[in-house]
Amino acid sequence: MEEKRFRKNVDLLDWYDALVFALAALVLIFAFCARIVVVDGHSMEPTLHEQDRLLVQSTFYKPQRGDVVVVDGYINYGKPLVKRVIAVGGDTVDIDAEQGIVYVNGEALDEPYTAEPTYTEGNIGFPLTVPEGQLFLMGDNRQHSTDSRFVSVGLIDERDILGKVLWRIFPLNAFGRIK
Repeated sequence: MEEKRFRKNVDLLDWYDALVFALAALVLIFAFCARIVVVDGHSMEPTLHEQDRLLVQSTFYKPQRGDVVVVDGYINYGKPLVKRVIAVGGDTVDIDAEQGIVYVNGEALDEPYTAEPTYTEGNIGFPLTVPEGQLFLMGDNRQHSTDSRFVSVGLIDERDILGKVLWRIFPLNAFGRIK
């Protein structure tokens, strides 16, 4: 009887040990490798919607054209932004607002992810060459997005990027990888 109780206590300690290890691993992962961010606003529709929960890769990430990223909230705009990378350092961006076309390095972008063509230029001058270490970001809902086309946001320093959006984890019916 005593041996049975001892074995039960050992099994219980093994479970506690596994639980503590799993919690510690989760804390380390979310502190250093990934974050969960909530979408605020409609600027990324139809790709993302307000209150979507996103899993963001926050380490070992170099911004690439086309990636959906999260910008830290301490930028001039004052709150975290979820936007798409349109151009990186050295790229030249131009917008033909009459035709609704965005050009990067003279080539029209194929943008099936946008809600509608880009008919708003913003209040900065085009064409614009993006300095090294900076990014030009835009929301997918171009007519309802405050992004790098506007002085209030402007170009974003690569160091202000929290990371790349990998997955939408909530709502569960929309769970999946973000492209």
